Amino acid sequence: MKLIRFKDEAGVRWGRLSGENGGEQIEVTAGMGGEVSGETVALSSVQVLAPAEPSKIVCVGRNYIDHIKELGNDTGELPREPGLFLKAANALAEHGGQVSYPEWSENFHFEGELALVISQTARNLTPVEVPAAVLGYTCALDLTARDLQKTDLQWFRAKAADRFCPLGPTLETQFDPTDVQIRTLINNETRQDSRTSFMIFDVVQILTYVTRYVTLERGDVVLTGTPSGVGPLARGDTLQVEIEGLDPLTTHIV
Repeated sequence: MKLIRFKDEAGVRWGRLSGENGGEQIEVTAGMGGEVSGETVALSSVQVLAPAEPSKIVCVGRNYIDHIKELGNDTGELPREPGLFLKAANALAEHGGQVSYPEWSENFHFEGELALVISQTARNLTPVEVPAAVLGYTCALDLTARDLQKTDLQWFRAKAADRFCPLGPTLETQFDPTDVQIRTLINNETRQDSRTSFMIFDVVQILTYVTRYVTLERGDVVLTGTPSGVGPLARGDTLQVEIEGLDPLTTHIV
């Protein structure tokens, strides 16, 4: 089932996609993942929004071996724990939206990632509890001012600036993240091409680790890391994150 968050004349709402050819109709629901209300609207008549309402966005850094190597952080040993950092809700951007190239960065990078949205309050999750704690999966971009990431004490400016986390377009509730292809394209040229099976820490390990320290709330977002192939962006670039089994995410750099 595909969940979608959208805006129309009635305000910001949630729904389920239905119909042929990917779902031309939205069955309006009572909130995120709620029961259908009986109202149906056309997908073409709404503005698609990022499919999450987070209190926080938890991100895993350096979760693919090849990405560690390309950043020059390879010590010959795998990380023993996931490396975490935060974005806030201000960083969310919608599918098909525009992100301004920051005037204060000279090295603006893309990182395509698999993301998930939390379904319920989650604290000290056990491995068997993880599936029920995930509402659905979607595509994400972790946009990064790489020059500021290298100079600042924290990654706040480099990772958490406005619209630095495009997300969407939909949440897929029936999805197995174990071993699927993940690609990032710029102007239709493939730049990242890997599989989620190459993650150092999988979704179960990530969520059990995070919830030892931080309570995840319903609607929170978790990004699972990026494979190798990251690189600089230019004004005018169009990015697409494609993950096998999910609707692709498109972002325009202006």
